[in-house]
Amino acid sequence: MTRIDELADRYVDAACALDPNQATYIGVAGYDDQLTDYGPEARAARAELARQVLSDLGDAPIETDNDRVCVTAMRERLGLELELHDAGELDGDLNVIESPVQSTRQVFDLMPTEGEDAWRTIATRMSAVPAALAAYRRSLVQARDGGRVAARRQVLACAGQCTQWTSGEDGGFFGHLVAGSGMQGEIRTDLETAARAASQAYAELGTFLRDELAPHAPEHDGVGRERYALWSRYFLGAEIDLDETYAWGLEELARIEQEMAAVADQIVPGGSVADAQAVLEADPARKLAGPDALQAWMQQISDRVVSELADVHFDIPQEIRNLECRIAPTKDGGIYYTGPSEDFSRPGRMWWSVPVGVTEFSTWREVTTVFHEGVPGHHLQVAQTTYRSDVLNRWQRLMCWVSGHGEGWALYAERLMADLGYLDDHGDRLGMLDAQAFRAARVVIDIGMHLGLEIPAGTGFHDGETWDPELGLEFLRAHNSMADEFLRFELDRYLGWPGQAPSYKVGERIWLQARDEVRARQGDQFDLKAFHRRALDLGGLGLDPLRAELARL
Repeated sequence: MTRIDELADRYVDAACALDPNQATYIGVAGYDDQLTDYGPEARAARAELARQVLSDLGDAPIETDNDRVCVTAMRERLGLELELHDAGELDGDLNVIESPVQSTRQVFDLMPTEGEDAWRTIATRMSAVPAALAAYRRSLVQARDGGRVAARRQVLACAGQCTQWTSGEDGGFFGHLVAGSGMQGEIRTDLETAARAASQAYAELGTFLRDELAPHAPEHDGVGRERYALWSRYFLGAEIDLDETYAWGLEELARIEQEMAAVADQIVPGGSVADAQAVLEADPARKLAGPDALQAWMQQISDRVVSELADVHFDIPQEIRNLECRIAPTKDGGIYYTGPSEDFSRPGRMWWSVPVGVTEFSTWREVTTVFHEGVPGHHLQVAQTTYRSDVLNRWQRLMCWVSGHGEGWALYAERLMADLGYLDDHGDRLGMLDAQAFRAARVVIDIGMHLGLEIPAGTGFHDGETWDPELGLEFLRAHNSMADEFLRFELDRYLGWPGQAPSYKVGERIWLQARDEVRARQGDQFDLKAFHRRALDLGGLGLDPLRAELARL
């Protein structure tokens, strides 16, 4: 190991000790009985650790090519985390999808549940929920007193999540978790006691959010250009022209919808996209009834694709060919991936959080989602990075995640699967294009709503008006046919997580540009499989550093 590798590995150990939730997420053992302290002092300690590592990197020699890549990545990632911290952007951290409200609950989804020892660990961690949420509340109060409160929409939506997780005859999320444990005797008593305490703590958090935080929360959702630009750099690992990207989003949406119209004509000659979607929705062969059927269908598609792509279009080590498809234990909406543990005892998993009221699923929409979350999307990228201990240090393998790099790759993977013939069915292809249009539409509304931009003339959609959440939801409905429950959650997500939603489509754009630049330089020598291997072997990177490294090919 080089000095850089040693520094990076020590940072992983120190960061996991300060953030046990993250340790569980990335699969590092030894912290599953603890919860992250989200109090002000602990947040400051994590920032100080990042400062120290950045200082230490300046004194360490660059011995290998990977040292160069790692130092670039760490300076970019940790540097941006500190920029956010120092700007106060992490104070009062609260949104509907990625904040301590969710991570303190979701971490239980990833814990081992086999045997008494596993359940004792769960009981210990559950018993820590009240203290963890109390520390988090101290941060929220401090931020409130300093004039930094999330928008009212986010505060009330998170309060609603707290209510959902603590309601029901089975005692809510924690009670349901214990009910399925199969444990008896003293350990069952300990689990039930911890579950009641955790549920009570979440109920109290919900009351606090409604009664004590919401009255101080601003009604306005947009964060403005300066704050948005910082978050955009964080999520992309690249600096982009926001106005050009906004205009490109409109152009890209129009291009995709033109392609959709051509595919729709193959399904219903002379018909519209809506006509084709109606035909697909009415096709019983494309319907799944209930979450269990959805889970089985996802698993079947995933297993087949892994088998067919391995050693043909991608190098897929045997250790990562197992991908579990699961229905999430919540009903928040959303589809997501969690990576394997460091030792692969916990496999990579694709999760589907089915919104309340949704009981039927259309396969024509979701084939491309399996590719996005599984192989060759997130699972191939994340699990292969975790596997490559011969090339990458632990920080690169486990902790370096850049949304634009990861989500951009996953969208790139969807389009690649179409090129490889996996979306030749007109319905499945229309589903992929529908998802692409959705990602392009949110480039437009995310930038438009947060920057308060004017809708340009010629769009045919409220020309000349200024973007707001009501127009954002109407725009999503006009350019996508997903369930309204899903679209409402998505809108809340964009408004509470500025700059993240565009990272998918912008990331794909940069991945495609980088590939085309390599292809142009290599000419007849270009090999797509080799390009993918080299690109993924770099590990997670900001998109600007990615392009710089690929320019060396």
